[in-house]
Amino acid sequence: MISVIRHSPPTPARRLARSRLALCAPLCALLVATGCAQQPGESGDPDHSPEPAAVSENATWESFHGQLNAQKYSPLTQITADNVGDLEKVWEFHTGDVSDGSGDIPATVWSATPIFANDTLYIGTPFYRLIALDPGTGEQKWAFDTQTRKKALTQPVLKNRGVSYWAAENPVPGEACQKIVYMGTMDARLFALDADTGKKCEGFANHGVLDVNQWNDTHAKWPLSLLQPPTVVGDHLLLGWAGKDWAFEQAPPGTVFSIDARSGEREWTFQALSDGMREKSGTANVWTHMSADEDLGLVYLPVSSPSPNFWGGNRQEKAPLATSTTALDIDTGEVVWSRQWVHHDVWDYDINAAPTLMDITVDGEDIPALVQATKMGFLFVVDRRTGEDVWPIEDRPVPAGDGSVEGEIYSPTQPFPTRPAPLLDQTKKPPVWKLADIVGGGQCSRLWDQLDYRGMYTPPTTKGEGTMAYPDSSGGVQWGGVAYDPASQTAVVNTSHIVQYVKLYERGAYEKADTGSGNESGFSPQTGAPYGMRLKVAMNWLGMPCWEPPFGELVALDMHTGDVKWRRPVGASQQYGFFMPEAWGSPTIGGPAVTAGGVIFIGASMDAKLRAYSLATGEPLWSDQAEAPAVANPAVYAYKGRQYVAFVAGGNTILKDQVGDQVVVYALPQE
Repeated sequence: MISVIRHSPPTPARRLARSRLALCAPLCALLVATGCAQQPGESGDPDHSPEPAAVSENATWESFHGQLNAQKYSPLTQITADNVGDLEKVWEFHTGDVSDGSGDIPATVWSATPIFANDTLYIGTPFYRLIALDPGTGEQKWAFDTQTRKKALTQPVLKNRGVSYWAAENPVPGEACQKIVYMGTMDARLFALDADTGKKCEGFANHGVLDVNQWNDTHAKWPLSLLQPPTVVGDHLLLGWAGKDWAFEQAPPGTVFSIDARSGEREWTFQALSDGMREKSGTANVWTHMSADEDLGLVYLPVSSPSPNFWGGNRQEKAPLATSTTALDIDTGEVVWSRQWVHHDVWDYDINAAPTLMDITVDGEDIPALVQATKMGFLFVVDRRTGEDVWPIEDRPVPAGDGSVEGEIYSPTQPFPTRPAPLLDQTKKPPVWKLADIVGGGQCSRLWDQLDYRGMYTPPTTKGEGTMAYPDSSGGVQWGGVAYDPASQTAVVNTSHIVQYVKLYERGAYEKADTGSGNESGFSPQTGAPYGMRLKVAMNWLGMPCWEPPFGELVALDMHTGDVKWRRPVGASQQYGFFMPEAWGSPTIGGPAVTAGGVIFIGASMDAKLRAYSLATGEPLWSDQAEAPAVANPAVYAYKGRQYVAFVAGGNTILKDQVGDQVVVYALPQE
């Protein structure tokens, strides 16, 4: 048996509310008054540059990460580090598909990277509509409504990460659906639409709709939500799915399905857990995008952790494919190699980003490499053909439990990369932020004294306030992943510095303690397990982070050596319309794109700004204000001789309660 698993419209309503990581309004006002912070909309304006040359042909951005190798790289050079300061907004589009959660419709989280293919910009919305736009003007070509119920079935919010595109290698003249756009829904349906007309492809599955939930046959407590668009490799659609974190001991075990792009027929299934563990546990799914090397015939899966996330007494047998990068034969689904990055994961450190494939030169040797970014703030670098180390990866001793959690057996070691160095220091508690401690009357210092932390892999406990979780469950690196410039062999990654703390409660105590949960925080039952859990962000009573800034950084690495070329705070924390000093940085969700013009584009930050940085130096070059945090990777494309940069500004309640429905596109001025 093959083993493979874990998984024009109206202006929108908007809301700015207190962020988990924001600072108090009086402090914001003080910073603005003293010139330490900016008012919304302020940005630099580098010197004007000459009129750029036209590009000779249209350049695509056909997948979630731009390319199957997940490099998020554009070869376009019309926009450069010298002229990017002249970027202007050329069009914007509002979908109308947005909710702040204050009414009957759950809040929306919109993380859809725009797809440019077939001379069209395609987007999917959190109301599960698919829209085709003219890439030069933003004029709507067509729209399709999947008529999906606006119910948060597996997530605390309505969520969409966009669409996928496929084109026949040898199209049949006059036949429909030789080019197809695919989008999934939270209720586990996959829609296939003709890319030119927006009509359903009658030959795909059941008249253009595939019910993926028909394969949900073990612990079917939720639908196999298709929030991430399929990964398209040749004529294969690779489908992972998302579930309901922290809710159950026994849950649907993760599966990845290979589907025929034309017919919707299932080709093979991958499962990461053994049959025995599937019965006791669940998940270990793939909920984010995948990457592939078509020349090698391999697809690379970022596999998440088993259930329940913070207690593993029910899964004491080894599960080597869980919390791993696993390479599969694209035609058969058979495992070619796999590397597990967390042994017996009880920290919810699931692998949350597609690995980035890059050719690098190390000590004079050309290596086809794979870089796996992780929630732990590690970048593991291996040969993508075999999974063997490029730089040594060592299993090192890690802290044991304190004896308070019954039935648990912890791994005595965990993998640590030697190069690149960790993106943040997980060996000790981060320093208490004196400003937050003073404002909180010593509250942060007292909390630090109560939290157990003997390094990143300190196990959860039932004692006191619990165990410090650093990096947090959202991740030192989020699902935006690593971007790569192949000319300079520079990798670029944004990292968040967030402190949480987790506590386990025996079942009876949990029922008394549970006071609700939010997005990536609060109480969760782990129903069926002997322990429920609580996860909180470490803040004082006023909502100020208890740990020292920066709260997020942008980092560039030389992949010849694994050394850091530069690092700088990215974005700004924000509340009530005021920006904090950019020296403090911001937590980020979403990732960067890089170009041959020497520019990094990124949104991702709390302040809802869009930014460009110099790839060579990290110098900020341009910014503009969006209506909500742009928590999707940007897309870079060329159309009719002009280079464009497209952002989706949709927001994510993990950052703050500010949502939007804006697609906004920039280009250099034309005469």
